[in-house]
Amino acid sequence: MTWAISWLALHDDRKEYKEARRLLASYHDRYGDEITFIPGGYFAPMYNTREQIQRTIHTALGMVSEMVGNGYRPQCLVAGFMDAENQRLLAEDEGIHVCQGQIWSQHGIDNGDGDGGICYPYYPSREHYLKPAQGPGDFIDCVCLDGWTCDFLAARRNGFEGGFNSRMGVGPIETVRDLGVAAGRKEMLDTTAIHFDKGHALNGFAWVTAIWEVSIGHDEDLTYWLGTVRDRWPDTQVITEGEFGLEWRKHHASNVGLNYRFDEKGTGAPGSEKNLEIQWFMNREFRLALLHDWTTNSRPLAIDFTRYDLKAEEPQKLQREWSLMNVLNQKELRPQDKPRRLGDFSFDDQHRIYARYPELRRFA
Repeated sequence: MTWAISWLALHDDRKEYKEARRLLASYHDRYGDEITFIPGGYFAPMYNTREQIQRTIHTALGMVSEMVGNGYRPQCLVAGFMDAENQRLLAEDEGIHVCQGQIWSQHGIDNGDGDGGICYPYYPSREHYLKPAQGPGDFIDCVCLDGWTCDFLAARRNGFEGGFNSRMGVGPIETVRDLGVAAGRKEMLDTTAIHFDKGHALNGFAWVTAIWEVSIGHDEDLTYWLGTVRDRWPDTQVITEGEFGLEWRKHHASNVGLNYRFDEKGTGAPGSEKNLEIQWFMNREFRLALLHDWTTNSRPLAIDFTRYDLKAEEPQKLQREWSLMNVLNQKELRPQDKPRRLGDFSFDDQHRIYARYPELRRFA
C-alpha cells in the first residue's frame, strides 16, 4: 500500500493525528508500505502557485522522513494533479522519480479538470504535465502515473453527465457506494479484467490503481477485490506506487517505445453500455479513441484525437481547467468535438494515424 498524508495531518497535534502518524510509520516497518505526502488534496496546481507548492513539498517530505525514521525516503509523491515544473523539481531537487501526477479523464467532477493524457506511465513534457515528452529537450525524468483506473466507456463522459459517474471503475467510492455491493464489486473486477485480460495481451503488462480517502471506508470492498484478484490472476503483484514507477523506469528510458492499446466492450454497469466497444491507442505522438456498436458491426467513429507533437502550455494563473485538448476530445465540450470517421480527418492527421496503425485504414 501507498499512504499519502496531508499537510494538516502532518502538523495536527491532537492525539488522534499523533496516533495516525505513529500507525503509518508502523505499517512501513511491518509491511513495507510506502508513506508519502499529498499536496493540496489532489488539486494543488489549480489553487496554489508553483513556488508555494515546491516549498510545501520540500518541507513535507522532510517531515515524512522524520515521522517514519531510520533515514526513510518515499519513492513517489501522490498528488492527484501536479504541474510539469514541480515534477521536474521533484526529480532534480528531491531525487524522487515517480509522481502520481494526473487523474485520467477527469473533467466536470470534484475540484479540478484535467482530460487529455495517457492512462499508463509516461515521462511528462516540460510544456505540459499531460503531454508525453517528445525528446531530450522537453524531457522530465519523473514517471507520471494515473491515480484512478476507470471504465473507459464511463470515462468518456463529462462528470455526471446523463446521470452517470465518469469516474466509475476500480475505485469503490464510484462503484460500491453508487451501485451497491454486488453490482459495485462486479464493476471493480470487470474494469480490472479490461487490463489484466485483453489489456495484458495487447501491452505485455497490465496495471490498475485506485486511490481513495480511507476515512470514507470500503475496507471490506478492498479485501474482497484483492482476494478475488489473487484467485483470478494469481501472478498479480501488489506493490507500492513508487516501486511500480521505478520498475517501469528501469525498462523505459524515454517515451519513444510507448504504444498502449486498450479494447473494452461495455460491462453493463450504468454508463458502460453492453453493446458498445471502445478502443484506445496511446503513444508519444498522439492518443486516439474509436467507438462503435459491436452488436451491429457499425463503422467505428473517432471520439478523441489528441496530438502531442503540437505546442502545449499549462495555465499560468490559478484555475480549475488544466486539460490538454486540441483536435478532438472525448468529452464533447467544444463544437468541434463531434464523433467523426477517420476519413474525415485532415490528410496529415490520417497519415499520422495510419503510419502507426495501418490496420485502421479499413475504417476510413
